Amino acid sequence: MATPQTARMETAKVRKYVLFDHDGVLVDTERWYCEAAKRALTEVGFALDKHRYVRDMNLGLGMWVQPRDAGVDEAVIQQARAARDAYYREYLRTEAVEVEGVVEALTELSELVSMAFVTTAKRADFDLIHERRGIRSFMKFVLTREDYKCAKPDPEPYLTGVARFGAAREEVLVVEDSERGLRSAVAAGLDCAIVHNEFTKGSDFAQATYRIESLHQLIDLVSRPAC
Repeated sequence: MATPQTARMETAKVRKYVLFDHDGVLVDTERWYCEAAKRALTEVGFALDKHRYVRDMNLGLGMWVQPRDAGVDEAVIQQARAARDAYYREYLRTEAVEVEGVVEALTELSELVSMAFVTTAKRADFDLIHERRGIRSFMKFVLTREDYKCAKPDPEPYLTGVARFGAAREEVLVVEDSERGLRSAVAAGLDCAIVHNEFTKGSDFAQATYRIESLHQLIDLVSRPAC
């Protein structure tokens, strides 16, 4: 597998576009989404297993398969879902979700490539996150959950992003932090850089083209303009 140290030697692909996952890559929100679900389910008497939560999310099954398998009534699950959404938005308003160095990295990248968001976040949550943050201005467009039919790990979200750019697949690099997102990128025929995230670090990233510790290392994964 190529590494950031060897990326400068690659000449076969010219990166012109970067499609970013959002939660866990550019903002530290995944743990708060899990915490909101855990809090909501605790109130209806169900203890969420975090390890299974991550596994089920990576498989595209969602968090509600756990209580359903345990026999929790569907009406109770819907009650918990509404509470989860409310708690998550509460956390988005009150907790720090910034990732250190993101603005600086995007500022430098914006001189080299065109960028966009491809997220499974709902539009309302995405807009709430970015009410007071400046990173949205670096992006050419935003694709949220409402903008495609099938969510990650299906390839549709990233194929939609490639089509919106009018790009060739070899010109595009995906940046992800989750196994589900990686599978979506791979299924779309795209190279993917996995950025370190403590919440998802135990996932299977064997199919990743690159593994990086921070977004600053992306500078070495895109081709610089010829002088």
